[in-house]
Amino acid sequence: MATCPPCPIPPHRHTHWWQRPWVRYGALITLLALSGLVILALVREQTGTRGFLVGLGLAVLPVPLLVAAFRWLDRVDPGPWRNLVFCFAWGACAAALIAIVANSFATRWIATATADPASADTLGATVIAPVVEESAKAAAALLVFLFRRRDFNGIVDGVVVAGITATGFAFTENILYLGNAFGTDQLTGDSGIASVTAATFFVRVVMSPFAHPLFTVLTGIGFGAAALSTGRHHLRRSLLPLAGLLLAMGMHALWNGSAAFGDYGFFAVYAAFMVPAFGLLTWLVIWSRQRELRTVRTELPAYVAAGWLTPAEPYALGSMRARRVARQYARRHAGKEAARAVARYEACATSVAFLRQRGRRGRAGAGFTVRERQLLDALWHLRGVARPALEYAARATAPPAPRPVPPWAHGYGYGPGPGYVAYGPYVPSPHGPYAPRPPQATYPQAPYPQHAPYAPYPPPRPHRP
Repeated sequence: MATCPPCPIPPHRHTHWWQRPWVRYGALITLLALSGLVILALVREQTGTRGFLVGLGLAVLPVPLLVAAFRWLDRVDPGPWRNLVFCFAWGACAAALIAIVANSFATRWIATATADPASADTLGATVIAPVVEESAKAAAALLVFLFRRRDFNGIVDGVVVAGITATGFAFTENILYLGNAFGTDQLTGDSGIASVTAATFFVRVVMSPFAHPLFTVLTGIGFGAAALSTGRHHLRRSLLPLAGLLLAMGMHALWNGSAAFGDYGFFAVYAAFMVPAFGLLTWLVIWSRQRELRTVRTELPAYVAAGWLTPAEPYALGSMRARRVARQYARRHAGKEAARAVARYEACATSVAFLRQRGRRGRAGAGFTVRERQLLDALWHLRGVARPALEYAARATAPPAPRPVPPWAHGYGYGPGPGYVAYGPYVPSPHGPYAPRPPQATYPQAPYPQHAPYAPYPPPRPHRP
């Protein structure tokens, strides 16, 4: 049996008071809270109390759907909730405050310099706003990329971080637009479908709730591609996020300037650019998620050979359907806490696979051994609950074994002759390749079945004479 080296003890280093985690967290929370209070006061001043409440009630409707969509994309290797909460708060508070202040200042300065308020508004919407807003939203992805590098593994993580940030920004912006529209309706007396509020709600919430996330996702893809680059390509790692940011600014400018293309300019840009771009990015994200699942299936067999995982687990952990079946099995037989334990086991195993991939590519960093041992310890602690569920899921989702072909059938479409259809590889299991499934009585309806003992833990150290 393969053995593991002892876990190294990191040297003790003296840290200054400003380098302590609670100081950084406190400063960040204070900054976001102050930004939230200021943006709340500014929006309420522009829309009024009733307009603010109406805008808040309408703007919150697409938020759960967008957050759920991005969380679904992140199911392979789900990041911690604190990162998502930070990104949403940054977009809704800090980025929105920067955008309101900078856009107002720039528009007033252009109007004063050119003495043409109409052109100043058009220039501010098509040039100033895309640059300011996309830069402010990209700051959240940059902070996560720099200070939470462990949770930033690829394109999907970049898309999720950027999308959640843009969702928070769009939430605050929709409150402002819908509140102002409601105030206009109060002055003109319009109501119902013909009101400005209904038209604004249809355009911003029904037709284009993904507009801001779509722009900022381009920046997130740049950061995700930079995360996949090796440490030797420093120039490429710097240029990829910048290229994504420039693309986000360009698409944002095209979207804001669609009104200048005539009465049907908005619908033309929407149909010719926004919908195809949304479809293309959706395909790219789903392809990236499937690529992550292939990484899990490729990297985890090394830990099977070392005795950390069972032979069926790489297949089960590399399939979203098998993961779901494992959680359902655990919930049905041992309750919700067991299902959460299986979910944690799946997340830790996925992190181990990504960590090993970075290590093979030379991007793991100095803490590779410590981080790997922490994840393996977590896997070993949860193995009693998760392994039976994953083994059941591997058997339940495995393709059926091919039936034996009689000798007389070769050459008639059943054997290696003409028309023969080769089956894919069967799930590796302790019962051997292409083995029939064990009878159901092997897994009784108990909390969890008894199974064969596993390798001792911790692994013994190598013998030294």
